[in-house]
Amino acid sequence: MIKTVSTSEPNFETAFDAIRNRLERLERISSPSAQRKTEEIFGRPLSPREVVQQIIHDVRAKGDEALLDYTRRLDGCELTAEDLKVTDRDCSDAYEQVPPELLAAIRAATENVRRYQQHIKIASPQDFVQEGARIETRYQPLASVGVYVPGMLGAYPSTPIMAIVPAKVAGVERVVVTTPPAKDGKIAAATLVAAKEAGADEIYRVGGVQAIAALAFGTDTIPRVDKVVGPGNLFVMLAKKEIFGQADIDLFAGPSEILIIADAVANEDYVAADMLSQAEHDPMASAILVTTSEHLAEAVIDQIEAQLAKLPTRAVAQEALDNYGLIVVASTIDEAIAIADQMAPEHLEIITAQPAEVGARIRNAGAIFLGPHTPEVVGDYIAGSSHILPTGGTARFFSGLSVNDFLRKTAVIEYSFAALRNVLGQLTAIGTAEGFAAHVASAQIRFPKTHKPTGRGRKK
Repeated sequence: MIKTVSTSEPNFETAFDAIRNRLERLERISSPSAQRKTEEIFGRPLSPREVVQQIIHDVRAKGDEALLDYTRRLDGCELTAEDLKVTDRDCSDAYEQVPPELLAAIRAATENVRRYQQHIKIASPQDFVQEGARIETRYQPLASVGVYVPGMLGAYPSTPIMAIVPAKVAGVERVVVTTPPAKDGKIAAATLVAAKEAGADEIYRVGGVQAIAALAFGTDTIPRVDKVVGPGNLFVMLAKKEIFGQADIDLFAGPSEILIIADAVANEDYVAADMLSQAEHDPMASAILVTTSEHLAEAVIDQIEAQLAKLPTRAVAQEALDNYGLIVVASTIDEAIAIADQMAPEHLEIITAQPAEVGARIRNAGAIFLGPHTPEVVGDYIAGSSHILPTGGTARFFSGLSVNDFLRKTAVIEYSFAALRNVLGQLTAIGTAEGFAAHVASAQIRFPKTHKPTGRGRKK
């Protein structure tokens, strides 16, 4: 069951490190069953990283042929190249299968995300002008983006909303969605409807590493894109690392995480429910409570056991809590804040007497949820900010996905003759110090009395 430690105990750091480094360990080590699977497919045991590199190599070399082969071997789905692209008829059929209340919720979430992303979109500032020199800062949308939507195990209509809408608000012309098909080749109706409502231009039946490779390098059926975004499992995350540079990526969004800072005023029912809301995602999901109240810690354990017994996803949640669940009893709120910043969690809830004051002191978190009536689930589905957030401690330097991740910044520089003359001495000094004579000459040549040619020039 979930572990409980005090910050004063020697094993505190050990328990904490086991959670923080879970992805790093998995990148290097495979289970015996996984090794047997890779031997069956590739003819030899491979590490997760080697599997990813092999699949990417094959997709680059063989294109659609590799996509179809891996879809058959890994997903158990037989497709032809003509089956890869989802048709308008497929989407129409999906709309007929989605209940009216779900369609209404999808549309409400889409509108909330759209309005919030419009609110935070960066606007080009006024030109910077200084003594005859002008610099324009121009923000332009990317031309094409690929959105990866996890599938097979269920429908995830929230993910296309959280990724496609920010891209469309930015002005991206072509948004491509890839998502793995079920064994019968179908994609969950809710996922298709959400993707269309969000503004997807193309949708393809392909998942896993092969989908990421197709988006980055292109195949006969799937044209390449400029950026690949979206969450996924370990293999998808490793694939995004591998293709970075060929295409841009958003961030490394691995197994879900929640850390809750709570004091004696917190309701144990709420805390337990919120921890379980993330634990049910994945056996590798992490759920941590950091509290200054030993009484709350004990009460939360009791509540987790009671709620877990009634949970349809209890098997997954139980495994996640056994492996990556932790309750930490801290001496002070200051200590709890320090632990949260050290963890840099994907989701940080603050349920204390003064949540806003505590939240203002947090430095590292993907998203922060303040107060007892702001469960993390509102961020997952309806609030408007994207739920594609950094995990594994990367919130120290990554931000959650937003409209601004789909904009490129370009500087447009213009100098007058007088402005260039004013900085000629400075250009000359720096260029000379760096040993770049041609740099210096490219400025001095515009001022004949200053320029000293180094070779034969044009005869006068």
